[in-house]
Amino acid sequence: MGGSCAAPTHASSGARVVLVSPYELGRQPFNLAQPAAWFAREHIAAACVDLSQQKLDPATFADAEYVAIYLGMHTATRIAAAALPKIRSLAPRARIAAFGLYAPVNAAWLKTLGVDAVFGGESEPDLLDWVRTGIAPADTLVRRDKITFLLPERRGLPDLQRYAKLILADGTQKITGFAEASRGCKHLCRHCPVVPVYEGKFRIVPVETVMADIAQQVEVGAQHISFGDPDFLNGPTHALKVAEALHAQFPDLSWDATIKVEHLLNHADLLPRLRQCGLLFVVTAVESVDDAILDRLAKGHTRADFEAALAHCRRLAIALAPTFVPFTPWTTLAGYRELLATLLRLRLVEAVPLVQLAIRLLVPQGSHLLHLSDFAAQVGAFDEAMLGYPWQADDPRVDALQSEIMAWVMDAEKKGLPRADVFAGIWTRTHAALAETPPPLDPAQFGETIAHHSEPWYCCAEPTETQLASF
Repeated sequence: MGGSCAAPTHASSGARVVLVSPYELGRQPFNLAQPAAWFAREHIAAACVDLSQQKLDPATFADAEYVAIYLGMHTATRIAAAALPKIRSLAPRARIAAFGLYAPVNAAWLKTLGVDAVFGGESEPDLLDWVRTGIAPADTLVRRDKITFLLPERRGLPDLQRYAKLILADGTQKITGFAEASRGCKHLCRHCPVVPVYEGKFRIVPVETVMADIAQQVEVGAQHISFGDPDFLNGPTHALKVAEALHAQFPDLSWDATIKVEHLLNHADLLPRLRQCGLLFVVTAVESVDDAILDRLAKGHTRADFEAALAHCRRLAIALAPTFVPFTPWTTLAGYRELLATLLRLRLVEAVPLVQLAIRLLVPQGSHLLHLSDFAAQVGAFDEAMLGYPWQADDPRVDALQSEIMAWVMDAEKKGLPRADVFAGIWTRTHAALAETPPPLDPAQFGETIAHHSEPWYCCAEPTETQLASF
C-alpha cells in the first residue's frame, strides 16, 4: 500500500510512524484513519494499531521513529497510560505524541509519562509538521482553524466486521461503519470534554468526503452507519445535505447520530426528512431529569423538553436512546429514585444501556464545571490516578449507592443478564438505600427493545481488565 496505514504482515513493518488508538467505543477509529491519510499523501509510511482489537506487536514498532496516541476520551487515556511503558520498550528510539480531546487538558501529566508533544483540535497538520521536522513544540498546540479533510485511510485498520455491530430489535445484527460529518461543538455544556478544546467551535467534513468514506465502508460490508459527531445537528444544513446524499447513493442504508435535546426541538421540522433518509435512532445526552442539575451542567434543556423530544421522535418512528450522568455532587437518593421512576413511566428501560445508570460525573482538567465557584470550592485536588477532580455527594449514601450499582451492573454484564433483570436489581438497591420497600415492577412499563450497538461501554468509564489485556 505504499504510504498507506498498512497493517504489518512481516517481521518489520517499515513504518516510520505508528498511530495508536486505545479505545473508541467499539468504532473503527476515524481519528486514526484521518491522520493516516495525511501521512499517506506525503508518502510517509505509517501503521495503525487499535488496542481494542489488536495487541502491541513488536514488529509494528520495530522501525518506528514516531508514535502518536489518540486520546479521544477518558477510558482511552487511562488505557494509554497503562500501555505507555510497553510502547516505550518496543520503540525506545521513537518520539511519542498524544492528540485528541483528552491530550491538551492532560498535557503536563502526559509529559511526566514521557510524551514529547501534545496536540489538540484539528491535529493533522501539526502531527505532520512534527514528523517532518522532528521538533516537538515547547507548548501544547490546539488548532481550531479549518483544515482539509481527506478521504480517511482505513485499509490498515482491523476489518470492519470485528467492530461493534448494530443489534436490531429482533436480535439480528448489521455490520456497522462509523463516519464523522463534523468535529467539535458549538455548545458549552459544562461537563463536556469537547468544550475545553474546541471552545464552542465546530468544523464540518465536506459532504463529498463523508460520502466517499461511507462508500469505502459499504464496499467492505457496512450495512449501517453510525455518525460519531459530538452533535449531528450543529450544522443543520450540512447535516441534511449529508443525510440526503447518503440516502440517494445508498437508499437501503440505515444510520444513527447523536443529537442534543434542544436541537431535536429547535430543528423538529428536519426530523421527518432525516427519518425518510434512513435515520433509525438518535442518541441524546439527557444526563438528568432534575432541572436544577441540568442548569448546573448548562445542558440547554429541561426535563419537559426531553419528554417533548421523546414524544416527537416516537411519532416519527425514530427511536430515542438517552444517556445519563446520574451521579453528581447534587444527586439525592430521592432524585435518583425519580430517574428510575421516569424511565418506567416513559417506557425507556429497554432503551438505556444500564451502565448509564451507574455513571459518576467525571471532572477532568479544564472542565467548565470548575467555573462554578461553589463547586470548585468543594472538589479536592486533581488526582492523577483517576485523571479528575474528586468530589463527594452531600449525602454519603449516594456515593455508596453508586459504587453498589456499578458493581452490580458490571457483574450482571459479565453474566449476560437481560436489561429487565439488571434494572430490577438497581430498583431494589435504590429503595433499600432509602429504607423503603420497592414497589412491584410492571414489565409492561419497560418498553420495547430498540436498535442499539453491541458495545455497551461509556466514554467516561474506567477501563476493564479485558481492555488492558492487549499489553
